[in-house]
Amino acid sequence: MHSPIDSSLSPAAVYAGNGQGLEKTQLTYGIIPLTDCAPLVIAKEKGFFARYGLDVELSSEASWANIRDKVLVGALDGAQMLAPMPLATTLGIGGMKEAMVTAFSMDLNGNGITVSNDLYQRMLAADPAAMQEQPLSANALKTVIKAEQAEGRTPLTFASVFPFSSHHYALRYWLASANIDPDRDVNLVVIPPPQMTGQLHSGVISGYCVGEPWNAQAVSMNVGRTLITNYELWNNMPEKVFGVTARWAEQNPNTHLATLMALLEAAKWLDQTENRMEAVRILTQGYIAASESVLQMSMLGTFQYASDEKPRKLPDFNVFYRYAATFPWRSHALWFLTQMQRWNQISDDNMDVKAVAEAVYRPDIYRQAAEALGVPYPTVDYKVEGVHEQPWLLNAATQPIVMGADQFFDKRLFDPMNLEAYHRQFDTFVA
Repeated sequence: MHSPIDSSLSPAAVYAGNGQGLEKTQLTYGIIPLTDCAPLVIAKEKGFFARYGLDVELSSEASWANIRDKVLVGALDGAQMLAPMPLATTLGIGGMKEAMVTAFSMDLNGNGITVSNDLYQRMLAADPAAMQEQPLSANALKTVIKAEQAEGRTPLTFASVFPFSSHHYALRYWLASANIDPDRDVNLVVIPPPQMTGQLHSGVISGYCVGEPWNAQAVSMNVGRTLITNYELWNNMPEKVFGVTARWAEQNPNTHLATLMALLEAAKWLDQTENRMEAVRILTQGYIAASESVLQMSMLGTFQYASDEKPRKLPDFNVFYRYAATFPWRSHALWFLTQMQRWNQISDDNMDVKAVAEAVYRPDIYRQAAEALGVPYPTVDYKVEGVHEQPWLLNAATQPIVMGADQFFDKRLFDPMNLEAYHRQFDTFVA
């Protein structure tokens, strides 16, 4: 179990700028150049880390595999991670095995599925009616794929950022909803986020699911069109987390807690509308190689799906603090684990996935940080996903918390207390 904060020290002493009570003050945390590295960047650049006695260096990494491996060998103390990554690493699927912990969700939403202009035109020609659907289904893509299979053509290639990512599962979910088999009808590959636009432009891939600003970049360069955002696939879908090894968390409980407090303050600052443009400027000055005009498309909530279309208002495209966005819901962890099972990444049918979720996702640690800051937090670890079409009030909290919509685009429900019923809905790959 994670060690609690030293109760003999007052919060003021533990988190004073002199670092009293902290096991470690010189830290290196890893990031990937995406808008959702913002909580870590803002915590550093606006002095929230320093406020809690932490001297943090941010290391920009080339890929999610780099992030994972450097955290595991201790080259990084912790990092921005894909929400399913600590689960997969704890299970040892897809690489090295090491017990991981996340006690902080960095954001909700922020991704999109983008295709090349050529594929978009083929979809439009194949099924014009389906291309008018909102949110957009993959039905027109299914028609294109069937025609190409009849001609004996090579399957289309789609990319995501990592095999254990919200992007990967969102892409599979969207494809399967139109009876497209992600393992047979298309070719799925992994490409680091900053390389997506170039690979699309060169024709190496026909589409991808990635986080911002790399959908907006394709639109800005007029090399692709965004078909659907992950907010439309699952309203307020969990995206990134702050992850550390369980061993590091055991050895540095106060430092871990101080980090969470700084990130909580940074997330709250980010979700104040008047701060978003400053955040865009900070992110484009040394962290993300994109223009302010591209970055602000998602950060300011006016996202453009295509270069010849007017921007659409999407105020919840990037959510960092609202809707209990920072809370590590164990129901989110279980949803990711069910996707791993659905797509045969987990081979053990008898695995106790609830025990895995509870070992890795640690709302108990989060609550210590929130309590020290005096901010409201949920008093439950699980919630049914897919129930709410509109904002709603979470009363199971220290103070009622306004929550966002949580519907899936196919209107399914995910009850974390009845996983067997959820699995029965997907006896094959089809939806």
